[in-house]
Amino acid sequence: MADELVKVSIYINEADQWNHRPLHLELLKMLYEEGIAGGTVLRGVAGFTHEGRVQTTSIVDAGGKLPLVIEFIDTRAHVDRVMPAVTRMAAHRLVVAQGVERQTGGAGVE
Repeated sequence: MADELVKVSIYINEADQWNHRPLHLELLKMLYEEGIAGGTVLRGVAGFTHEGRVQTTSIVDAGGKLPLVIEFIDTRAHVDRVMPAVTRMAAHRLVVAQGVERQTGGAGVE
């Protein structure tokens, strides 16, 4: 039986920092150094939270608070090992972990 895979999504914004550096880059650096299989930062074109108004790309220069999502997938053991650091670094943001299933198959739909 293959190891269980877990996908973690960390919801932050462009203005978030860790030790005076962009939080998304610091999270990716930490994940890389910890040997996580891979990570991606996705930049939203618009978004909002319960604490603020809608931010869009039309007001990018007005505050740099567009949403970012950092996602990574690895085995349960690897995810469990890095989660204390993730939750410490992104303590004020939403962090979601969910089990995923690896899909294998053909090159396309027929």
